[in-house]
Amino acid sequence: MGKENKTYLTEFILLGLSSDHQTQILLFVVFLIVYLLTVFGNLLLILLSHIDSRLHTPMYFFLKNLSFTDLCFSTTIVPKMLLHFLVKRKTISFAGCSVQMFFFLIMGCTESSLLAVMSYDRYVAVCKPLHYSTIMTQRVCVLLVIGSWASGVFVSIVDTSFTLCLPYQGQNVIDHYFCEPPALLKLASEETYKAEMAIFAMGVIILLGPVSLILFSYCNIISTVIQIRSGQGRLKIFSTCGSHFIVVIFFYGSTIFTYMQPNSKKMNKGDKVISVFYSVITSMMNPFIYSLRNKDVKEAFKKVIRR
Repeated sequence: MGKENKTYLTEFILLGLSSDHQTQILLFVVFLIVYLLTVFGNLLLILLSHIDSRLHTPMYFFLKNLSFTDLCFSTTIVPKMLLHFLVKRKTISFAGCSVQMFFFLIMGCTESSLLAVMSYDRYVAVCKPLHYSTIMTQRVCVLLVIGSWASGVFVSIVDTSFTLCLPYQGQNVIDHYFCEPPALLKLASEETYKAEMAIFAMGVIILLGPVSLILFSYCNIISTVIQIRSGQGRLKIFSTCGSHFIVVIFFYGSTIFTYMQPNSKKMNKGDKVISVFYSVITSMMNPFIYSLRNKDVKEAFKKVIRR
């Protein structure tokens, strides 16, 4: 499979994060713990948001959807990665690679949209509190979530189509730990300029677009908070919005670095480490950042424990 020939590839070999056996064992333990925390944290947040009536608000409705997205996001990548830490031949079929890439992009792009929606929700809550209930109605919230998923599916279809329509012959070794467009384009047998430009354009839509909305929301939030006389009121708003902003920095910072490069074929080994942040770490961080910094979630958890 590794030799140059005219045969289209049926499988790929993933190099993973390390070729050293001892390091792989250590990484297996680390990522297993991370994955278990991701599953536990996100399932717990979904459960609490569902059973506690105090959490039946737009903010927690979006948070519940974010947790579901994170759960699927991590599950698309980590189980296969954990398996590859334990086996010598780290292969994935062409079909399996295609499916993994398709769902990874759906979850990642949906999360990008949801984070922007959540920043807009905080903007309305802080800057237009008297109109919050009339603006963020149940219908609007549902439409915003549907729109987030629709944008994720659209971008995933475009990126996956442009990536997979290229011929893959000869070299089948992917210098990555999962199937991602920038890593896969390096193996294409033909010119990848159109695919790179399509991915870059989708990045502008699904990354720079939401980031612009988030920056707009937080500029207005900060401006409003500065005018609040109550120190306790300021602290409460900064606590709620600060947790969201931490997630935003980790997720968008690492994703933009990877996908907003005009020439995706220049992806290097350092990019694998950066991709760990948006593909694995953020999904684990989200529920704990929101729950540890949120009084309502803590109270809901205590209520469940007392039962």
